[in-house]
Amino acid sequence: MGNATLTERELIEITGYTSPNQQLDVLHKRGFVRAFRSRKGNVILERPHYQAVCRGEFGSKDQSQARSLGVNLAFMKPA
Repeated sequence: MGNATLTERELIEITGYTSPNQQLDVLHKRGFVRAFRSRKGNVILERPHYQAVCRGEFGSKDQSQARSLGVNLAFMKPA
């Protein structure tokens, strides 16, 4: 069984940064929304979430669902 989270070295390779603040910023911009800082200050990214985002399985239907929850203002348009 592999590690449940990405290692510090993997996070540096993925983001190009050693600073946890910069790592987290890059990860969130790339769609890894479940990445977070631990109490010790290091970045935690679960391996299954990382793999799902890389495969395109996380986010696509979530984003389309969010778009479909928009407000319908069609009744306000002039006829």
